[in-house]
Amino acid sequence: MWTQGVPVEEAARAQLLQTAQLPFIYKHLAVMPDVHLGKGSTIGSVIPTRGAIIPAAVGVDIGCGMMAARTSLRAADLPDQLGGLRSAIEAAVPHGRSSTRSGRDKGAWGRPPASVDQAWARLLPGFEAIVAKYPKLAKTNNHAHLGTLGTGNHFVEVCLDQEDRVWFMLHSGSRGVGNAIGNLFIELAQADMRQHIANLPHRELAYFEEGSRHFDDYVEAVGWAQDYARQNRLLMMRHVVDAARTVIAKPFDAEVEAVNCHHNYVQRETHFGQEVLVTRKGAVAAHKGQLGIIPGSMGAKSFIVRGLGNEDAFCSCSHGAGRTMSRTEAKRRFDIEDQRRATAHVECRKDVGVIDEIPMAYKDIDAVMAAQSSLVEVVHTLRQIVCVKG
Repeated sequence: MWTQGVPVEEAARAQLLQTAQLPFIYKHLAVMPDVHLGKGSTIGSVIPTRGAIIPAAVGVDIGCGMMAARTSLRAADLPDQLGGLRSAIEAAVPHGRSSTRSGRDKGAWGRPPASVDQAWARLLPGFEAIVAKYPKLAKTNNHAHLGTLGTGNHFVEVCLDQEDRVWFMLHSGSRGVGNAIGNLFIELAQADMRQHIANLPHRELAYFEEGSRHFDDYVEAVGWAQDYARQNRLLMMRHVVDAARTVIAKPFDAEVEAVNCHHNYVQRETHFGQEVLVTRKGAVAAHKGQLGIIPGSMGAKSFIVRGLGNEDAFCSCSHGAGRTMSRTEAKRRFDIEDQRRATAHVECRKDVGVIDEIPMAYKDIDAVMAAQSSLVEVVHTLRQIVCVKG
């Protein structure tokens, strides 16, 4: 556990111990400083396995992650008032969610732009192969969600680094289709194990054994959803940059030091001389020299980091600050005035709909970074000046 100086709730410790009991865990779980209780397994944990895979450990926001791109702009190149930039981004990227009973969901495309159509055409053959085996996935939000943000802690931000250079940063995953894939295979794992599920530490830890039909199908589906998530972030970043160019007078480049990394995913890697499946549930790969992104809360700062390749952590680091309280507790404890004070320096929503994302609901990002100094080194420190929340 890389948690020195960071609070860890007892419920999260208990959940980690449940997962660690599974017989196919390879070596040990690696626990990141942003660790907190999650559905199925603990957020902020790295779960290496041999011969089995746990769908609920990957979760339902498959491939959720971050993208950041440094621009050639400086702070002085931005408009004095940032409300127009925020509005342009909000118009370019569908975000949030509205009831489909009242018409089109505002978080989906009514008519996707050509860039989305082209990206979906590349993803479609893989999706059709999955749907051929699991027809119920056909009726999901797939094409209409590609290039859209979502809700909750997903965001688009404009940031300044330590030298006042402008960055765009965003956080999203595989949207409705990834959620459907995740839920389908979690249910299948529980159904496959119904004879043995009572013997598990928790039913959410139901797993597929390597070599089984559902294991191979899940690996195929989760790989596709991770590709979708990466494409989703690329499209959004392209649309954010295009929107910014309509507001910022100075021409600029936005391809410098672009980083696109998952933090909810599974992939095969080699550790301690063995090929294993590594599930990062709210954790980022930090192989030696690899760039990653660790965002703070919407009122704090974020970091572009370089991995140190710490093998004991399975070459990983935290995926953010980590929550200290549930969304329900944040809404109970804080009000709009608290939100306004905490985000006074950021052009963002300051209404009841985002109180659950108030900075005080998260751990101290400086303490989180100090706890993982043996996992990553900081390359850039970013501070938010514009934040678009779903």
